Amino acid sequence: AAGMFLRLLSDVRWRAANPKWRRMTCCRRSASSTAEPHPVSLPAQAQVVICGGGIMGTSVAYHLSKMGWKDIVLLEQGRLAAGTTRFCAGIVSTARQVSIELKMADYSNKLYQQLEQETGVNTGYVKTGSISLAQTQDRLISLKRIASSLNVMGIPCEIITPKQVAQLHPLINIHDLVGAMYVPEDALVSSANVSLALATAASRNGVQIHERTSVSHVSVQKGCVAAVETDRGEIKCQYFVNCAGQWAYELGHSGEEPVNIPLHACEHFYLLTHPLKEPLASNLPTIVDPDGRIYIRNWQGGILSGGFEKNPKPLFTEGRNQLEIHNLQEDWDHFEPLLSALLRRMPDLEALQIMQLVNCPESFTPDMRCIMGESPAVRGYFVLAGMNSAGISYGGGAGKYLAEWMVNGYPSENVWPLDLKRFGTLQSSRTFLRHRVMEVMPLMYDLKVPRWDFQTGRQLRTSPLYDRLDAQGARWMEKHGFERVKYFVPPGKDLLDLDQSKTFYKPDWFDIVGSEVKCCKEAVCVIDMSSFTKFEISSTGDQALESLQYLFSNDLDVPVGHVVHTGMLNEKGGYENDCSIARLSKRSFFMISPTDQQVHCWAWLKNRLPDDSNLTMEDVTWKYTALNLIGPRAVDVLSELSYAPMTPEHFPSLFCKEMSVGYANGIRVMSITHTGEPGFMLYIPIEYALHVYNEVMNMGQKYGIRNAGYYALRSLRIEKFFAFWGQDLDAFTTPMECGREFQVKLEKGMQFVGQEALLEQKQNGVYKRFTMFILEDHDTDMDLWPWWGEPIFRNGRYVGKTTSSAYSYTLERHVCLGFVQHFDEKTGEELVVTTDFINQGEYEIDIAGQRFQAKAKLYPFSSLFAQRRRKDEVELSGYQRE
Repeated sequence: AAGMFLRLLSDVRWRAANPKWRRMTCCRRSASSTAEPHPVSLPAQAQVVICGGGIMGTSVAYHLSKMGWKDIVLLEQGRLAAGTTRFCAGIVSTARQVSIELKMADYSNKLYQQLEQETGVNTGYVKTGSISLAQTQDRLISLKRIASSLNVMGIPCEIITPKQVAQLHPLINIHDLVGAMYVPEDALVSSANVSLALATAASRNGVQIHERTSVSHVSVQKGCVAAVETDRGEIKCQYFVNCAGQWAYELGHSGEEPVNIPLHACEHFYLLTHPLKEPLASNLPTIVDPDGRIYIRNWQGGILSGGFEKNPKPLFTEGRNQLEIHNLQEDWDHFEPLLSALLRRMPDLEALQIMQLVNCPESFTPDMRCIMGESPAVRGYFVLAGMNSAGISYGGGAGKYLAEWMVNGYPSENVWPLDLKRFGTLQSSRTFLRHRVMEVMPLMYDLKVPRWDFQTGRQLRTSPLYDRLDAQGARWMEKHGFERVKYFVPPGKDLLDLDQSKTFYKPDWFDIVGSEVKCCKEAVCVIDMSSFTKFEISSTGDQALESLQYLFSNDLDVPVGHVVHTGMLNEKGGYENDCSIARLSKRSFFMISPTDQQVHCWAWLKNRLPDDSNLTMEDVTWKYTALNLIGPRAVDVLSELSYAPMTPEHFPSLFCKEMSVGYANGIRVMSITHTGEPGFMLYIPIEYALHVYNEVMNMGQKYGIRNAGYYALRSLRIEKFFAFWGQDLDAFTTPMECGREFQVKLEKGMQFVGQEALLEQKQNGVYKRFTMFILEDHDTDMDLWPWWGEPIFRNGRYVGKTTSSAYSYTLERHVCLGFVQHFDEKTGEELVVTTDFINQGEYEIDIAGQRFQAKAKLYPFSSLFAQRRRKDEVELSGYQRE
């Protein structure tokens, strides 16, 4: 078979490049015999053990050895590059929607280009370019958004016409196309050979590679990796890297301390043809036809074409059942829709002779993004797996970032979108994974408009109020497995029509969210925010206060009952978490963090809090339902329910007090709303949740109370210039860069993590500034909307990207938040960003290739805008800052 031929060719090249390898490799296993004894024994110990000899394992080994780590052992249960890597289609594509994935693919492309010269191993690298086709205007908009990102990253890219497609690839049928995106630098490689080239370079740098060696489990001592057990003995080690591909899930669960790696394999089909009468040129562009669900590339003068069908076939749900991947069964009936799409796109192939239908496993993750990083459960246990059929595109970059993470303690880019800790244990259910990957695989080529939601694995984590809110018209989205309300559909609205509304333009929920925002401003609204991560940290003495003072940037030595906004920073001053901490007593603290911080924050604190039996930390997320009462009449509702004065004189801002609400005791009431609007957060023991909610809604009727959702919250917080972690803030963003100096107490009498970095920034200035943009010439009804990730231009030069955006119903304009950088025009060197630099520029926001003028502000607009005015009457620059 063709795949086997490529594999054998790779073996020959590998052995030729590595004479010592012949001594290390045992005889190949046949159907009737077992492998002979290995002539080279395993080392008794190593610094790093990597499991998996595919593109990921060899890339990690290559990059670790490049960074100076030499005591590395790579173990492969079968033969190098004989897993999914062997069957990979070999397409290196940089056209990615997530910024970090785009950077990984770009680095991979550049690495593979020079790998043959470095190693002497032929990688089959050919720069062909790629063409992504659009059959609809929405698809074309999606491609234009990607093109904007590629261009500002310095990756050549252009939107082209159907006629230009025909000129670049004469066999393509263009009659149903509205346009396309051409990326001339994309390439093709032999995936197995790239993997072997990386292994060759790693081996020369001192990495030991052993084939035919299976890892059974990882031994753990005191929460850290201690050793790796194999079928050939034990290797003591400090670090273990799970690059086991589709077996990563099981390998994670085989250890003494389970490591959850949520991925699942599906069958992936592609066909190979014999060469055409006139063989295709080797540099013919790769075609991606997402509306047809297929990709097409040249293969030895013929065609290699596969795709992502609507009805995928999960496999190996029951677990491990074979060492190496063999070509699975052909299934022409299953492949037929993709074959039909191929013949529609390339009608001249009708008479072409098919060589083989390849069926191989590919692993997919619950959110279509790969998994990398250190396990929250076991220190020194790293993971790189779940590539969602983009392993060769990400291989180089992913290996580089993971190696940096291991050597330096952090990667050189923000990899939070890919971090293993974005998942909890709940995403590791076999049933959940099987159902979710059946949705994920078709989504690879589905059109993803802003704010789309997964449909499988839902209603997993819910508030006690779920049924009550659902009956009142709640529309749901999911965050970290938790159901959260987007907005409430009023009675009489066409629910079906609203649920199916998907657009890059003004959405159908616009007026609904507008009325919820209006109610928050003028009366009172209730938002269920139970998904917030909630920890309690307490001690018998001063241990809790002393530890938290060291780990957080603000001063937590405040009177009992006060609430402090603070960052949990890393050594570079970047936000590992952004949270609110209430001091419940002298020795007890209540910490509220974003929903997706549950695993990450717990692991961060657990690894840094002293090992002291007198100090306890408890995750109480599930114990409390959180209700956010927003609006000027919230004070009236709560006063009447508690028979206690709630005015600012009696209940000042950022205050926390346990109160009775209705019949319920022990409600933690805080005077914050996370929006800048007046109101209160109620943290209610779950057994009282329904009672308190009913009491609040009944009492609030005379004040015009209504339910609201997170879309209203987003609009409120963005117009108030509130940054949220995970969207605006990350591990590479400091308080100094986003105007949060007031949340840092540099002189609080003791050192804290990140203090040195912040002092340096205070003295020398910052290289990026969090900025608010108000779109000026943007028509909300007719123009494309900004969502996030749009390039920002200052005086015609690219200076950064937006991080979040929303329509401000108060300003009647779109507001975008994002970071502005200052690059030297000649050298490209980063320069300090001053207030003058921000204020003196002319700004534009690029939305899918179209630029809109924007006004930049470093402070939120005054509440004078609460008096609604027509757009043409508003002189934006004339108002004072808050």
